[in-house]
Formats: sequence, structure tokens, C-alpha cells
Amino acid sequence: MLLEIRELSSCINDKVIVNKVNLSVDRGEIHVIMGPNGSGKSTLLSTIMGLPHIRVCNGRILFDGLDITDKPSYERAKLGIALAHQYPPEIKGVKFSDIAKAIISKYGCGDCSLMARILRVDELLDRDLFVGFSGGEKKRSELYLVMLQSPKLALLDEPDSGVDVESIEYIANAIEYLRSRGTAVILVTHTGMITNKLSRINRIHIMINGTIKYNGYPDEVLPVIMKFGYSRGLEVLNRTFKGGI
Repeated sequence: MLLEIRELSSCINDKVIVNKVNLSVDRGEIHVIMGPNGSGKSTLLSTIMGLPHIRVCNGRILFDGLDITDKPSYERAKLGIALAHQYPPEIKGVKFSDIAKAIISKYGCGDCSLMARILRVDELLDRDLFVGFSGGEKKRSELYLVMLQSPKLALLDEPDSGVDVESIEYIANAIEYLRSRGTAVILVTHTGMITNKLSRINRIHIMINGTIKYNGYPDEVLPVIMKFGYSRGLEVLNRTFKGGI
């Protein structure tokens, strides 16, 4: 198993945000974490990445056989974990192409041009990073930088929020490309828009109030959540499928 999360709780300023989460993700799998805003989804990704403002207050994170619970984010990046942020910051005076070249010089890249075409970022490379980019351009550019790192595990924080229909298509194609290369993907969404564009999702996890309340297959989870929403949908799922898998 590539990633194993065991009874993980994480805190921000001593407040528990993620509470006793268990999750296993293997190579080439796509896992979607859904839930309402403020349910702890983004904090879970940040905890896996090891961002410094978050403290693990219980549980363990195992990655590729190693316990990385106490490792800093830069060591996790070296091991093959990459995070695409929900709100990448604008960086004036730094060219998108310069950042891309720096990543390529470190990791190498045989398919850089193909990745750029998949995400339609060629015309953005000469601009300052994320400066004046539309929502879709930001998400596509951030994902491109993740892809250049050839990660074993890609953490994608709401790649379908605030983007146009075309961008969702491009982002879905990029996720399919990552999967074809054996990259595991954990994708956070609260709208679920991108799920209809992916050919296969291994599991969907419903997260509410910091806890994963339901694990299931897409064909059972998505229709219910889209029809009833999260609170009522969770009741229907538990009644129909007896707690999921």
C-alpha cells in the first residue's frame, strides 16, 4: 500500500480539525474526498503534506513503507508527495516558465510538452506566476507544476472549484494521465463536478466535521449525494448500503 493513514487527528492552534481518519491508497488509484465546506478536507491534505501550521495530535501516516508522521514537508516532497493548493498565490516578478524550468532541472521530464498541451498552459508560461490568471488558469497551472514533479502521490485541493467547463475537462484529462503513470491521486471536492469527467474512481469518502463518515463506490455514492446533499444523503447511504465498504 502506498499511503496508509491510521487514526489520524490533526490540530490547528490546539483545535482538532481532522479527527481519527483512516485511509489507504495504493499506486494508480484515485480517491475522492467529498464534503461540505469547513469539513476538514483541505486540512487533511495539508496534514498529509506536512505543512507546518498543522500539528498531528494523534495517529500515524505511512508512505511507501516509511512512517512520515513527523517528517517536514520538504522531506515528504522528496519522497514523492505533491500538493496542488486550492488558492495558489500570485507571485509578481517570477515567470511561470522559470519555476517550471527549475522543477524540470531537478526531476527531469520526458513529457513536459505533452503535459502542457493536456492542460493548455503553453500560452501562460511567459507570464508572472498566477498573476492575473483566471480561476481555471490558476488551477491548470498549479496542476502542471505538480505533474512536472512526477509524484507518487498527488494531492489535489478542489481543482474543480471556480473554474470553467473547459478547464474541468483539461484537469480531468491530466488526472487520467497521472493515473496512467502509476500516480495515486487524492482529490478533494465539495461540488463533485469533476467526478463525472473521470473514467474510474476507486473510492469516494464522505467527510463531515473532520471525520470520514462513509466510504463507498462512485456508482452508489454520487447519485445519492447529488440528489439529497450531504446530511440527508449520508442517512440514505447508511440505510441503503449499511455503512459502505
